[in-house]
Amino acid sequence: MPALANKIYFNYGGQGPLPTASLQAMVASWRRIQELGPFAETVFPYVEELVTSLRQALAALCGVPPQRLAFTENVTSGCVLPLWGLPWRAGDQLLIGDGEHPGVVATCHEIARRESLDVGTLPVRDCATAEQVLERLEEALQPRTRLVVLSHLLWTTGLAVPIPAVGQRLGQHANRPWLVVDGAQSAGSVPLEDAVAAADLYAFTGHKWLCGPEGLGAMALSRRLLDTGAPTMIGWRGLAEDPEHPLRLHGDARRYEIATSCYPLAAGLLQSLHSLAALGDPRQRLALIRSRSGHLWRGLRQLEGVETLLPEPPPAGLVSFRIQGHRSRQVVHTLAERGLVLRSFEPPDCVRACCHVTTLPTESGRLVSGIASLGTKSRSV
Repeated sequence: MPALANKIYFNYGGQGPLPTASLQAMVASWRRIQELGPFAETVFPYVEELVTSLRQALAALCGVPPQRLAFTENVTSGCVLPLWGLPWRAGDQLLIGDGEHPGVVATCHEIARRESLDVGTLPVRDCATAEQVLERLEEALQPRTRLVVLSHLLWTTGLAVPIPAVGQRLGQHANRPWLVVDGAQSAGSVPLEDAVAAADLYAFTGHKWLCGPEGLGAMALSRRLLDTGAPTMIGWRGLAEDPEHPLRLHGDARRYEIATSCYPLAAGLLQSLHSLAALGDPRQRLALIRSRSGHLWRGLRQLEGVETLLPEPPPAGLVSFRIQGHRSRQVVHTLAERGLVLRSFEPPDCVRACCHVTTLPTESGRLVSGIASLGTKSRSV
């Protein structure tokens, strides 16, 4: 990976570095499309095979049939576009976790404004356990709750939200609220099947933990959402190619796809999936990720003045922490000057490090030493 050659990279949650093989696959795909002719009859079977292969691979990752998976540009578009086509009723409540991405939150507020809906907040950002999340959910649910929006892994703290248990609880609610899950930090870091099965809409991207190119993601849709929702933006890819009914939409998730995309991105993401699979299945890779993040978490806990946001070792690769007497943004800037790439948040004021299967224990040690050099010291045992 060229991005790992001259720095120590801890920002997979922002964007994962692209493997050389994936970059080469994209270049080869662009070349092949041009050789065949970008809009010649001979190119269409190649593009169809490429798109079908990726759809099948991502559907298998989610544990759903390919018919329930649609391609998107990123997580935000996957989360928000289907919401505009749901059958809202004035007075319905949208319940949004307080750790969600601003793009999703802003969209929900605009839908609420147009459709005369109420917006409620589910306070989970300061939760340290799954049990706390479920308690907060119980307190926040209202009789008119119609939608719940949560992340599988909170992008700020790394907490694993118990999506299957949330889905089970919503199934007992009189309204059976739709469950929208942001999988930005989970796809490529944790197994997805159980969470996808509980969600009505599970959106994720290829450019973070899957280490694919930016600009290509996907969403898995429940049969219930496909039966009740309508597409917001319609293009030729969403149409069923029925000569007798030229405006008929696909009966599956493809109705949410719009028009021409950059197909070589699919070749890049498919190669990234193959590269990850060579390191083990999702559960084997998670075990490796947790060993890496746990090593860093324990090292940070040995430093006086450093507080990890989770009291237990991380459930995946996100390790968030604060340093007493230091602003997180300045910490990230100082460490970047030393070749250590992280990111900061406000709020909550913290630094986030991401450990992946490619993270080495020596790199975590370098980060702990770098933080110690800012003025912290080791706790006495």
